[in-house]
Parts: sequence; structure tokens; C-alpha cells
Amino acid sequence: MAPITKAVIAVAGYGTRFLPATKNIPKQMLPIIDKPIIQYLVEEAVASGITDIILVTQAGQSSMEDHFDSHVALEHILEQTNKDKYLDKIRSIPQMANFIYLRQKKHLPYGNATPLLVVKDIIGPNESFVYMFGDDMVKSQVPCTKQLMDVFQAQNAAAVLGVQETPWDEIHKYASIKYKQGTNNNQAEGLIEKADKDHAYSNMAQFGRFVFSRKVIDEVEQTPPGKDQELWVADALNRLAQKELVIAQPIEGKWLTTGDPLNYLKATVEYALDREDLGEAFKSYLQNLDIR
Repeated sequence: MAPITKAVIAVAGYGTRFLPATKNIPKQMLPIIDKPIIQYLVEEAVASGITDIILVTQAGQSSMEDHFDSHVALEHILEQTNKDKYLDKIRSIPQMANFIYLRQKKHLPYGNATPLLVVKDIIGPNESFVYMFGDDMVKSQVPCTKQLMDVFQAQNAAAVLGVQETPWDEIHKYASIKYKQGTNNNQAEGLIEKADKDHAYSNMAQFGRFVFSRKVIDEVEQTPPGKDQELWVADALNRLAQKELVIAQPIEGKWLTTGDPLNYLKATVEYALDREDLGEAFKSYLQNLDIR
């Protein structure tokens, strides 16, 4: 199997739950401490061996493109003021990977599978790739993307999706997994999108990490809009699972969504507590808060 070198990151949403902060900047540019969300995703992909990052964007997201480009004036100021630590940080950003930007056109259907239609002409006929939702982060020792890539290649799968157990009262927010009976390799028989706990297949939730063969794009092209007239990854994977090996792989680590203000704050706290330069002082601050 050829090495996987491309990661497609879906970042074309409006971030309406974060208005007015997201009026003029993409939600994925909101910081988790001192790095935007999107940079954490890129770093995870690069640490997994990815060399080409494809960002599926929309109009008004030029700040994201600027972030992964060089900033000559700022670099000059930092160099002149001997702020080498910060200079090294910003110089390293555009060198992390090759960055490609594609706009998601408005004639396409809305949905979390739509970016796969956007990239169909730059994914080869036999090429596999990583797909990431731009608001999901994962804390883990082995990068989540690397875990899924290893399973994909070892099992020669058509698709591998990251899943994690979630409380039953929250499963309605996600696609839930139905595992195929009589198998021991986490083979998925089907998914159901945003079903309540009485109708969900399980409390194993799909989140925004996938490794896909080109077959997934081909399936998305044949998949009609589903729930709420949206084009869902889950619907395409349901079709694919009837004829190919689709694996729903529990990941080792902690999935953190940043899709709404509360979970964004939780993710910020988690990452702050992990920081060597901030963790102890921040923990002490939290312990001394007068919360009643």
C-alpha cells in the first residue's frame, strides 16, 4: 500500500455558535492558549507522517491562509529585538507542510461530506488520505491520525473512522456505530446520524478523524442528501460498509470537540493543565476559585 501523504481538513463552516467572535475570523483560528485550533490539527497530521495539508475553506477565511504563510515584517521585528524564541515559532509554521487551499463553492450541497467533493480532482484514483473535521482535537501520546493510519494499512481497509465512547445522553449529537457481529476487528456494519439514545446503535460516537480510500469519495458522489437535507459522511460510509471493509476504531487518547463555547472552554482548560509553563500555576488558580 502506497504511503499516505495528504490530509484534507474541513474548515468551511461559519462558526455561528461563536458569533460575534467569528464574524470576521474562522472558528478554527480561535486560540487554545497561544495557538489556533487549526494548528493543533496540522501538527497532529504532520506528526503522523503527512506532508500535504489541504484546507477546504470558504470566502472570508484569508486569516487562516495568512497564518500558515511567512510574515516578513513581524519576523524582522522579532529578529531586531532578539526575541528568538518567538521568531523560531512563527518561522516554523509555514515549513510544517505543503499547504493547499480549496474553496467550497455554494452550488454544492451542505454537509460534513461536502469537502470530499471539493477535493475529488486532487486525490488520485488509487490514493488514500486523511480526513479531519476542523473543530475536533485529540490529546494522545500516539497521534490519533497515526493510530488510524496504522489500522487502515494493517487491515487493508476501505475506510477507518475514529470513535470514542460517549455518554448515552450525548449520543444524539453524533453518528453512532453498529458493529458487525462475529468479527474481532471493529468492523462497522452501519452508522446512524444524530439519533436519540433510544434509537442509536451504540454509544460509540464517530468524530472528526478518518482515513479514507478513494472509494469513499466515489461513494459520496453517489450519496443523496440525508437527515436535514445534508450530505453526511455517515450515509456514504453506510453504503460503503455493505461491500467493503469499514472499521470503526476506538482511539487511545481523549477526544475534545471545540464546536461550541462550553466544549471550547473545556479543551482550553485541558491543554492549559498539560503545559509545563502554565499547568501548575493554572491548577493552583482553579483550586483556589471560590465556586459556590
